[in-house]
Amino acid sequence: MNRISRGYIVLAAWFAMLSAGAVPAFSQEDSLSVKRRIVPETAAGILRSIAGSYEIPEIEYVPKPPPKYWSNGILTQVNFSQVALANWADGGGNSVALSAYLDMKANYAKGAMFWENRLQLGYGFVQAIDDIYKKSDDKIILDSKWGYKAIEKLFLSAIFNFKTQFTPGFKYPSQKGDPYILQSVFMSPGNITLGLGADYKPFSSLSINFAPLTGNLVIVENESLRTKYGNDENEAVRVELGAQLKADFVKKFGEKLGLQSSLTLFSDFLDSPQNVKINWDMVADIKVTRFLSLNVRTNLIYDDKILIEGKDGHKSPKVQFKETVGVGLSYTFGGY
Repeated sequence: MNRISRGYIVLAAWFAMLSAGAVPAFSQEDSLSVKRRIVPETAAGILRSIAGSYEIPEIEYVPKPPPKYWSNGILTQVNFSQVALANWADGGGNSVALSAYLDMKANYAKGAMFWENRLQLGYGFVQAIDDIYKKSDDKIILDSKWGYKAIEKLFLSAIFNFKTQFTPGFKYPSQKGDPYILQSVFMSPGNITLGLGADYKPFSSLSINFAPLTGNLVIVENESLRTKYGNDENEAVRVELGAQLKADFVKKFGEKLGLQSSLTLFSDFLDSPQNVKINWDMVADIKVTRFLSLNVRTNLIYDDKILIEGKDGHKSPKVQFKETVGVGLSYTFGGY
């Protein structure tokens, strides 16, 4: 009720008292004490009566929800294929293929600071009924990035990366009876990277991180694999110090297509800085139905320290490329 409304009510009450004779005319000789006693008591009663005719609304207090600084999400994918042949003229064999992928994100943002974390776990195999078990995918990747806003779209940053695999990997023989050749095991190789620099975010879908001070540890615990990944035979851990540039792109096109790209370039100042190491991962997900999706994953690697044996037996650095196409179940949790 505003000030004008309250004035009207008081004025109406006064006229009501006059008309009812509740406020007699006093001469100057009348006692002031009579005025002070009769008028306030009568006015107060009339005001209470008028105020009682108004309904006072009840105001419900809704507490403000606390701010949310964390955003979490999980993507799960399982792809399965099976082939069974009976009297098949073109030849072939029975096989079963299974792959699973888990992508977990936990991001924190408050004021000028952010902290982004991502864990990727993947494993797949192909089992031919009349052949040997073959691993098709195997990875453990943990990324963490911290940033503090310096100016608009530019953040001071620190990055961390850990990468290895779950189980042993082999170069499988082309003919039965030939030996398997061990290619990798857990922490052989294993990579740990820590870098300091700046993170530039021109758009919400693009992040460009430049770390001019980056240290990288190449861990090869298995002695027989050390020279394959550039370590000396007695060197379980090799130290690299250089600069790293990483570009991450994450974009959803409509409701069906999602694209992720992560390109990492690293130059080792301690050994052949002109030979830039490249690691480029791309993922395209096409949502077919609510639980069914088609996904295409590619991984390109070039590292002059990793020696690949050719058909002639000569070992040299080569571009490594892997493509995986799968159709299977896909489901997300939280705010992925």
